[in-house]
Amino acid sequence: MSTSRRSFLRATGVAAGAGVLWPGWARADPPGAREPAPVKPPSSGDLSLLAASPLLADELLAARALDAAKKAGASYADARLVAWRRERVSVRDDHIRGVRRSSEYGIGLRVIADGAWGFAASPRLDAKSIDKLAKRAVAAAKINAKLRREPVELASVSPIAGRWVSPHRVDPWTVPPKDKADLLIAASNSARAIAGVAHVSASVDAQREEKLFLSSEGARIHQLLFRVRPSLTATAVDRRRGQFASRNHEIAAMLAGWEHVEDAKLVDDAAQIGEDAVRKLHAAPVEPGERTVILDPSNLWLTIHESIGHPTELDRALGLEANYAGTSFMDPARTGELEIGNELVNFVADRTQPGGLATCAWDDDGVGTERWQLVEGGKLVDWQTTRDQAHWIRDKTGDKDGHACSYADSYSSVAFQRMPNISLTPGEDGKTTEDLINATDDGILISGRGSWSIDHQRYNFQFSGQFFWEIKNGRLARPLRDVAYQANTVDFWHSMDMIGGQGSFRLGGSFSDGKGQPGQSNAVSHGCPPARFRVNVVSTAGQERS
Repeated sequence: MSTSRRSFLRATGVAAGAGVLWPGWARADPPGAREPAPVKPPSSGDLSLLAASPLLADELLAARALDAAKKAGASYADARLVAWRRERVSVRDDHIRGVRRSSEYGIGLRVIADGAWGFAASPRLDAKSIDKLAKRAVAAAKINAKLRREPVELASVSPIAGRWVSPHRVDPWTVPPKDKADLLIAASNSARAIAGVAHVSASVDAQREEKLFLSSEGARIHQLLFRVRPSLTATAVDRRRGQFASRNHEIAAMLAGWEHVEDAKLVDDAAQIGEDAVRKLHAAPVEPGERTVILDPSNLWLTIHESIGHPTELDRALGLEANYAGTSFMDPARTGELEIGNELVNFVADRTQPGGLATCAWDDDGVGTERWQLVEGGKLVDWQTTRDQAHWIRDKTGDKDGHACSYADSYSSVAFQRMPNISLTPGEDGKTTEDLINATDDGILISGRGSWSIDHQRYNFQFSGQFFWEIKNGRLARPLRDVAYQANTVDFWHSMDMIGGQGSFRLGGSFSDGKGQPGQSNAVSHGCPPARFRVNVVSTAGQERS
């Protein structure tokens, strides 16, 4: 099925403006997700899920690993029993494209010997394998000790005994794959009913991450986390011109259960996603130049991730992380004085945000999670740190314990500093997206995640989006296409002159944030209100149409 630009505009009235900015997908946010993070993580979900855990059967073997490591010469040891389950159900048009399930289970043992870290992991859980594992980990630490510049220094923390389950109503693994596929196909059919939509793809990813952490200091922490990521993409085709455009649903991945997918109401929103794809196909080309842009939270979260999230990783700023996406232009020596934005710019980091993909109660060092200020009034005031990094920056921040940013993506991966949820603090005057639009004479509203590129110091960047509205005299005038914005991190955050209030705060996020070598991937969320900036707008015509 195809359509012309003229027939589509006549049928939908797009030329006269938009009565609706986008579908109501924000209604799917879990409780608390529309507000900035609290100091403490949310209350636990159903703890009975932990009482029946198969990991408990191997707890004695994890304790044996700690004892064996101490006997082999370790001054400290921690063991993580980790079980992962992953599922992806995907459809294309009116048929199931695939159902993919995977699982893994094993133990990771981390030790300090001769002042250096050592690590070993195994999927084999028997006494003989555990004893060998401990010897390997300690041997690795002693080899590393010959290369270390200074001994590992762990911040002093009290050993914790605790349990936590991420809040959720419906365990995704209690919903049959057929029911998931039926929902996705119904949404696909709704979008395909729009004239001009040629294809629709939809999927739901679910993760179940469970870990039991024991340390030689006496910590015992048992946690279970559920994450879900629904998606839907409609592609419109103009066969006469040989062109196409795709539009993604903007529902965010969340730390939640299957209820997040149900509350998203993909079937209800799918028709508008299809209409947006056709609007995008026939939209007017953007005129490049310096422009005012209003960035919806569904777009701005990724810019926060790349321009603020990665450069405030302390190990990256110190050059200890460079192979995967470079270092950072931010200098730890200038903590408290480096201006990366104006007085409106405030960022908090946390692992406590309800719905946040990086949220948990304790990190993989056994440290309780919290909320802290990264940027205050435009100035860099703190960093992302772990228990063994706290002393690196203590004289600049006063932080003695680290900020609980330790994470490993598998039993077979070593825990190191990973990004927490990082969010832009809303303004105090309660502005809405509509307020920002009404105050803009000439600009562009950008929503959704598109292509992006940033240099290896996290300074110069280019971001696109999913959908673009031209703003004239405080009103949405017409859709645009092929829009991207360019800036550098400091100029960008200095140019922010309007920001939405708490009522417009929304989360975005990703299942796959890469770091390290060998590479690891963690899930992380970023919250923000809409905000207005001055940037260089460029046309991506010939580069992308999605």
